[in-house]
Amino acid sequence: MATFLRAFGRFFTKHPLAGNGLVYGTLYVGAEFSQQTITRKLLTDPPQDIDRPTLARYAVMGTFIYSPILYNWYKWLDKTFPGTAKRIIVKKLLLDQFILTPPLLVIFFTGMSLMERQSSITEECRQKFLPTFARSCLFWMPAQTLNFVLVPPKFRVVYVGSCAFAWVNILCWVKRQKMLSSN
Repeated sequence: MATFLRAFGRFFTKHPLAGNGLVYGTLYVGAEFSQQTITRKLLTDPPQDIDRPTLARYAVMGTFIYSPILYNWYKWLDKTFPGTAKRIIVKKLLLDQFILTPPLLVIFFTGMSLMERQSSITEECRQKFLPTFARSCLFWMPAQTLNFVLVPPKFRVVYVGSCAFAWVNILCWVKRQKMLSSN
């Protein structure tokens, strides 16, 4: 196990974007898979098959869209606001929640609608953005406080990915909620 962890650490040092993408993407898909296991296998009678195209959409979103954004964001944030003083942490929290999160939610809802070939790629975002943003404040503010105080910068995306496993379960639940009719 120690050999594996050293190799993992070396890979992360040499290829941080790829390492973060693999971990974040895996956790993102894992969250959707856990939601599908509960909703399709445990709560339906008879059980339904896992929806693989949806898992693929979450893989694209987590690995190729969110991961590079988060990697570059935290790299910039740590370079621009180094340290763990309270005022620095507050700046990072506010920037993360109020500058980064809104575009990430828009990307999530519109990107998923686009990949699902919805007739309107903005309708779900319009209906679900504000309640999802409110939930994200309650979830991410404490999680990011720990991130900025305790987590070494090279592991920020992995930590966020671990938290995102829980958060994406929330997003998956929100995504499954019916939209209001636009009529």
